[in-house]
Formats: sequence, C-alpha cells, structure tokens
Amino acid sequence: MDFSTMMGILLSGLGFTVQIFLITLAGSLPLGVLVALGRMSKCKPVALLVRFYISIMRGTPLMLQLMFFMFGPYYIFGLSLGNDWKYWACSIGFILNYAAYFGEIYRSGIQSIPRGQYEAAEVLGYTKFQTFTKIVLPQVVKRILPAMSNEVITLVKDTSLAFVLGIMELFSQAKALAASQVSMVPYILAGVIYWVFNFIVEIVLTRIEKRMNYYHD
Repeated sequence: MDFSTMMGILLSGLGFTVQIFLITLAGSLPLGVLVALGRMSKCKPVALLVRFYISIMRGTPLMLQLMFFMFGPYYIFGLSLGNDWKYWACSIGFILNYAAYFGEIYRSGIQSIPRGQYEAAEVLGYTKFQTFTKIVLPQVVKRILPAMSNEVITLVKDTSLAFVLGIMELFSQAKALAASQVSMVPYILAGVIYWVFNFIVEIVLTRIEKRMNYYHD
C-alpha cells in the first residue's frame, strides 16, 4: 500500500476522532457547570448524589464506562439498540466522564472567588443569577483555563479509546492498517497526526488564555 492511500485511510479515521472531540466538549463543558453547582448545593441529597457520580466517573476507567454504556442496555434491560447505538454510547460515555472532571475544575474556580464580591453585587442590586453570570463566571473561566487546557489536550488522546466500541477513529484505522501491512508505519503516522492535532488545540487554547488575561501589558 502506498503512502498516499495509507494517509487517506488514517485521515478518514481522524474525522471520527475530531467528531468525538467536538461532541464531548459541546456536551461536557455546560454539563460541568451543573455538576459544579450540584456539588456545592446546600441540599445534602443533591450534593451527595453528585459527589457519588463524580467518584464513579473519576474512579473507574473511561474504557470500562464506554463498554457499560454500549452493552448495559442489552444486558440490564434486554434492549437491542442496533449498530448506530455505539456512536450514542461513545458520546454519552465521553460527555459524562469529562463533565465530572470539568465540574471539579469549575468548582475550584468558583470557590476561589472572594466572598466580598458576592456581597458587593448584592449591595448593587444584582440577582444571584446576574452575579454568577456577569461577575463570577468570567473570573472563573480566566482562573481555570490552564487546568481546562490540560483536560482538553488529554481528551484528544482519550478519543482513541473509542476503538473498544468498534468505531473506526484514527487509532482503530492505524491498528487495522498495521495488522494488514505487518508494519509499524501506520502507528507512527497516527502518532504524528495526534501530535499535530494536539499542537493546533494548544495554539488555540494559548490564544484564548492571552485574550482572557485582563492584566496583560
């Protein structure tokens, strides 16, 4: 197999990798806010439930979680959901897993905001919602960007775990090519593609951090 054909196959797998990456961010970033608020809730049952959810998501392998969402409906409820279910299972697994991590990062950022800012907003007549969205959240985003950037970069690599569900993303394509060609070249090429993908993501995140740096000279 020539180089151009091999790269074409790998890039087709990259399409699924990018799709998993974007869907996970679109779902887990907003869900992480709800997780953080639930974790800090004054209602103990809600806070305990969210803590349990975070503990499960962070305490068990993502690969195991993906397999649970893939095969759980059949083995637990006897539901046969068809071949397309693997894409839904993949999305659900990644979103719920990363929402737990993002939720804890959000929580640390929210709790780092001085209490005096809440009191000042109350004196100015802001509602709790206005205080959170206009005063607290922008500061939280600025403070947590480095930690969030690390998780986003980790997500790029974690997309390779989708191979356990039979999704032909980049790593799956490289694995199939390596087996058929009896060569390490597909793995090397896949590694280069992952690195370039991460490099682009890192550049984007760095620019966002600079824009959020209000005290930049």
